[in-house]
Amino acid sequence: MYDFAYHRPKTLAEATAALKGKPEARAMSGGMTLIPTLKQRLAKPSDVVDLNGIKELAGIKVDGSGVTVGGMTRHFDVASSADVKKAIPALAVLAGQIGDPAVRNRGTIGGSVANSDPAADYPAAVLGLGATITTNSRTIKADDFFKGLFETALEDGELITGITFPKADKAGYMKFPNPASRYAMVGVFVAKTGNNVRVAVTGAGPCVFRVKAMEDALARNFSSDAIKDIKVPADGLNSDIHGSAEYRAHLVNVMARRAVDQANK
Repeated sequence: MYDFAYHRPKTLAEATAALKGKPEARAMSGGMTLIPTLKQRLAKPSDVVDLNGIKELAGIKVDGSGVTVGGMTRHFDVASSADVKKAIPALAVLAGQIGDPAVRNRGTIGGSVANSDPAADYPAAVLGLGATITTNSRTIKADDFFKGLFETALEDGELITGITFPKADKAGYMKFPNPASRYAMVGVFVAKTGNNVRVAVTGAGPCVFRVKAMEDALARNFSSDAIKDIKVPADGLNSDIHGSAEYRAHLVNVMARRAVDQANK
């Protein structure tokens, strides 16, 4: 691990000030990715700003239109929240499948979404529900947020303060997890609100993405049979020792149908 200046602010204003003018500084929420990266000397930040002392960034609020989750809210808190289970059950199900108990009790929703790991679960819910990401300087629509592999619309010094998920009439999430890491080899979040359907896929490509052909078919007939013959091209999908691009393309259809079946229960 390389030397760096460590900061533990108690307010969002203090965190913003600690990051200002330091392009090599890194904010740390749960540390699930940053700490291993630092230990392996794969990153050399000038400063690490630990957000864990900022109480205002954690918590869950539910109103008539949706659920707002603070950026420093732990995965376990989302998974176990009675309010989330009632308002958006699929979101609680997704959070309960992230990593293992140690990860769920330490990792945060803001850190996961800001990292944009290609195999992370939360990006599927953010994109699948059409969520809004709120930062310390603006709001960003889900469709404009994820840009690519570990790349988002966040600018230097910009921190996720909360994510608002609209309620859906029906929603479901299913994933095929890597048996060792529990990361999604492929995960699919499906949501139906009125005549609008969104299908978001994580794990399969360099970044979470939507499948328009499935969305159009499900808007006409929200059943797993409606998408059974829709194939996602393997071109550009992830291919590694755990699964080829072709295998992941096949899993997209399987997980999507299972997510629809779950949503219809």
